[in-house]
Amino acid sequence: MSVTSKDKKSGILDKKRLVDSFRYAFCGVFEAYKGEQNLKIHTVIAIFVVIFGFIFQISYIEWLVCLVLIGLVLMAEFFNTAIEFVVDLASPDIHPLAKLAKDTASAGVLMMAIISAIIGFIIFVPEIIEFVRGII
Repeated sequence: MSVTSKDKKSGILDKKRLVDSFRYAFCGVFEAYKGEQNLKIHTVIAIFVVIFGFIFQISYIEWLVCLVLIGLVLMAEFFNTAIEFVVDLASPDIHPLAKLAKDTASAGVLMMAIISAIIGFIIFVPEIIEFVRGII
């Protein structure tokens, strides 16, 4: 049974489609983690941010900023991975435009990671300094 655009617009919740969409999304998560080293690195850094957030008892707003940035970096990495898969499918041979597409997608992740790191330093460096002063 196929889903028509009329079915989609009717507002009826199709439980099978909903479950399938989550299954596909989680499949994408697992596939990306299997092959993407940088995604693993970003995840480890995100875990450290969360741990240090608890240790330094950052504020509610700082938590929101950190969580949004973690989400944006991971989202950028997932989009980059998707672009790489599509480029590899469309251009299995080495092509200058394929390289530019992949490099530009990677640059987007890099920019998001750099901005996130700067904001992370703004949030955590004063906390670290205060912690060290308390020890000395």
